[in-house]
Amino acid sequence: MRKWLIMMLTVVMFGGLLAGCGGSGGSSSGGDNGGDGKSGGKVQLTFWGDWGGEGQKQFETMVDAFNKSQDRIEVKYMLQQDMVTKFLTAATSGGAPDILFWDRWRTSLYAPKNVLRPIDEYMTRDGLNPDDFYEESLKELTHDGKLYGLPLTVDARALFYNKKMFADAGLQPPTTWDELEQAAKTLTKWNGSKLEVAGFSMGDPGLFNMYLQQAGGQMLTEDGKTNFNNEQGKQVLEFWQRLLNEDKVYKIGFEEGLGEGNDAFVTGKVAMLYTGPWMMSTYNKYGKDLDYGIVPPPSGPNGDQGSVMGGFGLVIPQGSKHPEEAWEFIKWWTANKDNALLWAKTSLNMPGFKPALADPFFTEDPLWKPFTETLEFAKTRPTHPGYSVMEENAVIPNLELFMQNKQSLDDTLKKAQEQGDKLLADNASVE
Repeated sequence: MRKWLIMMLTVVMFGGLLAGCGGSGGSSSGGDNGGDGKSGGKVQLTFWGDWGGEGQKQFETMVDAFNKSQDRIEVKYMLQQDMVTKFLTAATSGGAPDILFWDRWRTSLYAPKNVLRPIDEYMTRDGLNPDDFYEESLKELTHDGKLYGLPLTVDARALFYNKKMFADAGLQPPTTWDELEQAAKTLTKWNGSKLEVAGFSMGDPGLFNMYLQQAGGQMLTEDGKTNFNNEQGKQVLEFWQRLLNEDKVYKIGFEEGLGEGNDAFVTGKVAMLYTGPWMMSTYNKYGKDLDYGIVPPPSGPNGDQGSVMGGFGLVIPQGSKHPEEAWEFIKWWTANKDNALLWAKTSLNMPGFKPALADPFFTEDPLWKPFTETLEFAKTRPTHPGYSVMEENAVIPNLELFMQNKQSLDDTLKKAQEQGDKLLADNASVE
């Protein structure tokens, strides 16, 4: 999570839009539906989101296009700070919006609170095919067998690499952990005790889930307990230990030490890193001298592939005064190829509607192809209500100690398991 916050701040500094996690801040615009929600014969809908700046402009482009596409409904986007807290308050006071921009992983936390409206009946009535959406993204919007929204964006981490550095060293982009390690060793440059170029960025312990998949493992068991204090978890930490302490391809704190506003990949201080499509607009805009390529995440020791699918959705609050019209807006945006493609071209996000990703806009661009390939095997985070608490408060702190050489491999896995299982049990039910 700490690395995620640093990355988000970096994107804001560069003026780019972080599309796979969180949104930009900004001043809040009011929030009720106003009377009966009708004006000039049109049904007035409120759409809450927490993307400001460029993100707000992108949302408003879609809202304007919808409003012009018909004459029955008018949607207004309202930027909200601390959106989820305001939404929960509004849900009990009668001031809920009609449509909500939704970080999908929250579904398992808030669906049990009865603040979201299931959409299964709408899907069946209008003949929407679930196969047109990534199964994992729908799974993340599902709780207790009910679907609560449709995916607006999908994303996954892939490996970005500096093409010039690779060409100068006679290297090909890696496809396995071994190849990744060898490339990182070759591209790392030290000047005495000072690291000048890191062969591979390793500053984000939150990527453990992705590496664990590549080792053939998964974070939780079917009955909701931790599942990483095992051979697969050990393989991940042995790999990290080798890269950090033997190969010395990275130094913890290296990127932060470059100073505020300096992106290590843009400035050529990092040769490879894992990130998502949300960074492409930033690299394209500010990395004028940066020639980069992207490949799917390298496979682990036994050929297993892994990446974590993230992204957002659109949901209808239970308190919406106009759920039918809200559904029309959501369906127009997320389940229509032309509109999903307009969203993609407007925001440079990957839409959740798979037919749109078959468009030449994606298939003929070599920078998009690795992401569409990665999404075929990427998995969402477990939908256990306590998963995010477990990862943030048990797994990541122990991994940080390990990466700083303050805790052994065995102790790291054991403590993360013990603390993680307790947090999962404590947060197994949502009230």
